[in-house]
Amino acid sequence: MKASRKGKLVVVVEDDRLVLEATRSLLRSWGCRVVAAECCGDAIAKLRELGERPDLIVCDYRLPRGSNGVDAIRMLRGASKIPAFLISADASLPGDEDGGNGYRLLHKPVNPKRFRALLVDAAVLPS
Repeated sequence: MKASRKGKLVVVVEDDRLVLEATRSLLRSWGCRVVAAECCGDAIAKLRELGERPDLIVCDYRLPRGSNGVDAIRMLRGASKIPAFLISADASLPGDEDGGNGYRLLHKPVNPKRFRALLVDAAVLPS
């Protein structure tokens, strides 16, 4: 099946298994194909197996072993410009603006209706 006939591919990197599974389920219910991983290295390996680039990256800010979501987004993108959402429970980080970093910062807990609207804006979901 051609990729154009499938749902958009979203990679989710989140070290909290419950949050990871909830996000995966939500995205699948909206028709997205999802690669879910607890760390960036696992996400990259899974994407290589598929032989595809994601249409969107959703990444937690705090990741295991001292890494962070900003670095993970950079690694997942490589040389490509892929839209990304960085999600953080840290309210001290400025939110909602791209700020030239190439990602949109969302604060936890993320409202599902707002999240869906942002996916529509990013052309991941049809309006």
